[in-house]
Amino acid sequence: MDKLIAKGVKVDMVLTDPPYGMDFQSNRRKEKHNKIANDSSLEWLEDFVAKMYEISAGNTAHYVFCSFHNIDVFKQAFEKKFKLKNILIWEKNVHSMGDLKGDFAPKYEMCLFLHKGRTLMRGKRDPNIMKFAKTGNKLHPTEKPVDMMEYLLSKFSDEGMRILDPFMGSGTTGVACKNLNRKFIGIELDETYYKVAKDRIKGVV
Repeated sequence: MDKLIAKGVKVDMVLTDPPYGMDFQSNRRKEKHNKIANDSSLEWLEDFVAKMYEISAGNTAHYVFCSFHNIDVFKQAFEKKFKLKNILIWEKNVHSMGDLKGDFAPKYEMCLFLHKGRTLMRGKRDPNIMKFAKTGNKLHPTEKPVDMMEYLLSKFSDEGMRILDPFMGSGTTGVACKNLNRKFIGIELDETYYKVAKDRIKGVV
């Protein structure tokens, strides 16, 4: 992001799924993924929020996925710069594992919906609960559905707008942008996932 800021680049939306600060690694599936980088703490978060604010154009909307585990930390960090308009709930079609005997079955993730300035929703006003099927995480341990990312893009951006995903993972946001004719900028530290994302986005017709 530093290079983009130095060049004076501005983006019309940040749509991203950063590390949640949970030190997450799933051993449930046959596919074994790399452990998520920078997920052991949230020391990076405040600096990231400041840079995200700087690179964002005025009167724009943004989405940042997170988990209930550190929702208080995420919320407080982003509210220092952005207007938190809502917390969206992604209701999945199946639940995750967790404590099978001592806890309710987890079936959702959270997404901070933020404004820098103010912008208006495209189309009708929808509820803040989104129902989309899980992906199976074949390409990345926290892979999001393309149709959900397309939905989020469609509500607060237009064709030709520039979208940034600073935690690109397997490139789902980039695929959604290409499908909807948005300009996409993706950043990913893990070289394996970067290659997956690059090939995946390139393959979209």
